[in-house]
Amino acid sequence: MLGIHDFPLFVLSCILLNITPGQDTMYIIGRSVAQGKQAGVMSVLGIMTGVLVHTLLASLGLSVILATSSLAFSIIKYAGAGYLVWIGVGFIMDRNSRSALPDAPASAPDPWKIFQQGVLTNVLNPKVALFFLSFLPQFVSVQSDLVFLPFMVLGLVFFTTGSIWCLFLVYGSAWLSARFRGRTSAAGVLKKLTGALFIGLGIRLALSQAR
Repeated sequence: MLGIHDFPLFVLSCILLNITPGQDTMYIIGRSVAQGKQAGVMSVLGIMTGVLVHTLLASLGLSVILATSSLAFSIIKYAGAGYLVWIGVGFIMDRNSRSALPDAPASAPDPWKIFQQGVLTNVLNPKVALFFLSFLPQFVSVQSDLVFLPFMVLGLVFFTTGSIWCLFLVYGSAWLSARFRGRTSAAGVLKKLTGALFIGLGIRLALSQAR
């Protein structure tokens, strides 16, 4: 159907991959704990939009460039790592780090900005691009004349299963962090820990290899 085979296996694989802790999981949890439910939801939308971008690139064959060019891989990798570190430093240096957690209008995060950051952190991770390039073709029939359509359908399925799981993480993390709301010292510590988490993710990405 639509040039796709073993679709149930693909859905099962998506679910297992989504619930396996990774960089996106830690990013979403960090946002939700430090900035609340809205920030977590916007992070999910941003990261999942990045998933669609990677799906599009894989369907067009552009991800092959990252797989064959060490220079291109390194440029994207270090750009993504630097961006994560920059976000982390922003959390640590935030002048409002001692303020209460979300629900205080003065410190409410900008949803659009958080969405953009989510997109960029995902798109600027070349390992995600290589993953989609190697994972999706396994479920596309070689006899099919279609290429673009099955890639996008599979990408949308991954988008859906991933969004459901990530939203579960958001609401769970936000519920736990709600216990700290109004405690200024705890809020400051959580923001600094989130900043340290993002810096750690950036360093991890910078040290990662293509394979």
